Amino acid sequence: MPIEPITFTPLYMERVWGGRQLESVYGRQLPHPSQPFGESWEIVDRAGEQSIVDQGTFAGYSIHDLWSHHREEVFGAGYHDHPRFPILIKVLDARDDLSIQVHPPVELAAGLGGEPKTEMWFIADCDPGAKLYVGLKKGVTRADFEHAIADGSVAACVHAITPEAGDSIFIASGRLHAIGAGFLIHEIQQNSDTTYRVFDWNRVGLDGKPRDLHVAESLASIDFTDFEPTMDSPVGETLAACPYFKTDRRMLDSGASIGNPEAGRFSILSVVDGALQSAGGRQFEKGSFLLLPRDAAPLIALTRSTVLQVTLPE
Repeated sequence: MPIEPITFTPLYMERVWGGRQLESVYGRQLPHPSQPFGESWEIVDRAGEQSIVDQGTFAGYSIHDLWSHHREEVFGAGYHDHPRFPILIKVLDARDDLSIQVHPPVELAAGLGGEPKTEMWFIADCDPGAKLYVGLKKGVTRADFEHAIADGSVAACVHAITPEAGDSIFIASGRLHAIGAGFLIHEIQQNSDTTYRVFDWNRVGLDGKPRDLHVAESLASIDFTDFEPTMDSPVGETLAACPYFKTDRRMLDSGASIGNPEAGRFSILSVVDGALQSAGGRQFEKGSFLLLPRDAAPLIALTRSTVLQVTLPE
């Protein structure tokens, strides 16, 4: 029998800035009929959040079970240095602006009480004119930024970009950023949940109270030389490559196949558009996420399809 892809039950997170796009665009059944859901954690291995296999040979297993007890069988050889599966994959539905925030660089994270977090965003869909806020406007100094925190004008210091669906951008630890209203984003990141908010548009959370800010930690983490970045330009099929993950965009004609790019090692597939079918007959529509085990048979595109393929460096 062919080895089939492994799929997981998503974990949905209510967020003050979220919406219902996961329902309307991907046909998901959300846990509550009206609450805003800003994040779907598709693949995660954290102490408090676990992806659980939803069917097949490993049904009911957590990803931590697979990583701890079936690592070479499922993922392949060479992954020795990580006690947990080291990447986290989400879908973000931003109907309102996220806080202006930063993640701590690796050399500072432990001293600040957090974990480093480098990530990349792929724009699956966006409203016309929707903006990302990334880096600083040219010439803004740390002193300027501190004054802006004090007088509530932080937004005026941050560089805005107006991307299109299909664009992507790499967010290294230390890069100031915020997702604006009107985006559906696939996020690939280090396995970390450390975010330092420096400004939250003077709003309150779902509990009616202002959300916590982390001004000192943010100021320590921000790269104050990161001025006016642009969206990234792919290198061939590669959208992002770093020591923590590699993300390729695969454009498949109907009938084309997609398998693991390296024999004996896994990959993760995110179906941006179109549909795939496994050797065993399972179909994966737009919005599906699947782990392709090391020896899994390739999948076939049922129609013209766009797929993100994520791999993990040794």
